[in-house]
Amino acid sequence: MIHSTAQIHPTAIVEEGAQIGENVVIGPFCIIGAEVKIGKGTVLNSHVIVKGITDIGEDNHIFQFSSIGEINQDLKYQGEPTKTIIGDRNRIREHVTIHRGTIQGGGVTRIGDDNLLMINAHIAHDCQIKNRCILANNATLAGHVELDDFVIVGGMSAIHQFVIVGAHVMLGGGSMVSQDVPPYVMAQGNHARPFGVNIEGLKRRGFDKSTLHAIRNVYKLIYRSDKTLEEVMPEIEHYAKTESAISFFINFFKRSTRGIIR
Repeated sequence: MIHSTAQIHPTAIVEEGAQIGENVVIGPFCIIGAEVKIGKGTVLNSHVIVKGITDIGEDNHIFQFSSIGEINQDLKYQGEPTKTIIGDRNRIREHVTIHRGTIQGGGVTRIGDDNLLMINAHIAHDCQIKNRCILANNATLAGHVELDDFVIVGGMSAIHQFVIVGAHVMLGGGSMVSQDVPPYVMAQGNHARPFGVNIEGLKRRGFDKSTLHAIRNVYKLIYRSDKTLEEVMPEIEHYAKTESAISFFINFFKRSTRGIIR
């Protein structure tokens, strides 16, 4: 079904069965598959390909030559009906590629709301990107990567499959990330190493002094105390009783399986 207010360029191909919402704009030479849903107000500039079982939310802006929902590069994939789900108000710039999920990885590649994916970023199968993240030019996520809220991935960086990057992390340009990155950390390098707390980013997002102090103390426990994570967890849990922001650390360590960057 195509909503009557949708604007579709004559050169675009929209296959029968696609659901195109109110005030959607589909520019020249776009190709939209039969199982695609596009929410109201979303704009596709031109030469955008959207395939597979793909659900794109509202008010997104997708720039030319992007490919969304295409068959993934996992050799185990045998055409199963896996999905790509994208939320609202995302900006997806030129040449971005976002691949559908795999059965082995849960079946869904998912992107939340208000993210900026810059030129030539690649989101592989089964990645889970939450909200308000920024991937700079040529950032590459391998399969099954998880980015929590407010993560910034610098240009020319690559993240290994199954890595989890915690909320409010800043990864500097050219980073090669092969292990999990705890919340609030700044990291860079090949392989990426921690370089302190992302203080400036947290200040911009309204974190107060007492919360920043608690985050710094937890960072010191993890990276400067010469103790194992098991040894410092009771102290982290103690901080979390009075500072809710510290609960991000606890949730992160419950999910972490690859070990953290050092």
